[in-house]
Amino acid sequence: MCTCSAAALSPGPRAKPRPISFLPTNSTMLDLQHYFIKEHVGLFKLHEAYDIIDPETQELIGVAIEQASGFRKLLKLVVNKTLLPFEVVLQTPNEQPILRIKRGFTFLRSKVSVLSADGQELGFFRQRLLSLGGRFDLHDANGEKFAELKGKWHGLNFRFFDLNDKELGQVTRKWSGVGKELFTSADNYVVALEDGTDRRTIGPLLLAAALCVDMVLKENK
Repeated sequence: MCTCSAAALSPGPRAKPRPISFLPTNSTMLDLQHYFIKEHVGLFKLHEAYDIIDPETQELIGVAIEQASGFRKLLKLVVNKTLLPFEVVLQTPNEQPILRIKRGFTFLRSKVSVLSADGQELGFFRQRLLSLGGRFDLHDANGEKFAELKGKWHGLNFRFFDLNDKELGQVTRKWSGVGKELFTSADNYVVALEDGTDRRTIGPLLLAAALCVDMVLKENK
């Protein structure tokens, strides 16, 4: 007969998310709580580009630029771009690379890798199959899930949760805080970290997730 106690058989609390830090130690680009993302728009735009702005000072603090070959630009004219591979480099205004966001060809589910500036995989996002609205699981470099991104992709309103269902931040177009006057286009949005969220480990993932969702789930522009 088993004499194990009920306490011993209980699953216990879920593990805390594993921190991931991949910023250069001398970089202050991603030390903020809020980030305003402004997409470069154009009728015949064949590659993606985004300005990253401090909403409080309205200062440009970074740029995210798609590295698109001529062949890929041609493919975007005839193939749904949400199915195509992409690579985006996040860099400072003086062109110092901070991280890379990369995906290969996809069909049913997207896997988007987050890489260091020198190409080392630091983690990845994987889209849930048949999820309503849009949902991504976030994994570390060992493939272990440590967080989720949930929300409605068509409005680009997502929330970021750890494995204990604690909200870490959000990606939203419905912003009423500092910098709301910057919203002059439907292609702009804010990445906002909750109080207490680690800005050096979680903040970069939120930015990468925002760009990932924008490029993976959004319909052709």
